[in-house]
Amino acid sequence: MPQAPPPRPDTDTRGRIVAHRGASRDAPENTLTAIRLAARLGASWLEFDVSLLGDATPVLHHDETLERCTDATGPLERLGAADLAGIDAGRWFGAQYAGEPLATLAQALDLIEALDLSANLEMKTHGAPPERVARAVAEALAGRPWTRTRILVSSFRPGALEALRRLMPDQPLAVLYRDPPAGWPEVLASLGACSLHLRHQFLSREILARARAHGFHVRVFTVNDPPRIEPFRAAGLAGVFTDHPPLFLDDPEWAAWAREQADRPSR
Repeated sequence: MPQAPPPRPDTDTRGRIVAHRGASRDAPENTLTAIRLAARLGASWLEFDVSLLGDATPVLHHDETLERCTDATGPLERLGAADLAGIDAGRWFGAQYAGEPLATLAQALDLIEALDLSANLEMKTHGAPPERVARAVAEALAGRPWTRTRILVSSFRPGALEALRRLMPDQPLAVLYRDPPAGWPEVLASLGACSLHLRHQFLSREILARARAHGFHVRVFTVNDPPRIEPFRAAGLAGVFTDHPPLFLDDPEWAAWAREQADRPSR
């Protein structure tokens, strides 16, 4: 008999307008403040990046090094959890954000739960063994059952997703590409992923049609000019990552589209 395809866990809402790295146009990216602001601006979904410190503590940070988004320098791998108290992750963006912490994944998840949000957690490996990153993320999610339906884990590294899938068979996954290769549906199917995320410049009606045929969602990043993707809104597009959610949520047509699947089933 042919082998059954792997299960394809999914979130309980679609995440149509997703605040990229939080509300990162008006707050320092990947911070607790950016998460709170995304909620105040009306976003029910956000995206954030997770990288590991040298002691395997997962933190909200995009880059391999600290310079761009903190007042510290050097690679993340030189730090441990005990070093976080001395790092400012807000002053670079504006004096009013001085004192913003470099947040841990645990802190972010607690805030997301308190605000009743959903999120896309992107795993960054930065050359670390993918199993190490997946294990740290799995340990953070394991004690929070709500994350099985409200956290979508993504990565550009299939190895990291494979490792997480082995650890968490019921966790929703998404595969990230800048420009998807021809065989992307097979990759998603092999991982039991539910969603394809790609740069909006490479979105096409063919990709949307293939996704529809295979039962996958398609989301695009990062869109701060809504007319660029308006032709795809009614063609099966599932979601949009943006630095400023009001660009979409304050537009009646985009807001109506966002509401189509916004109501979360009761838990």
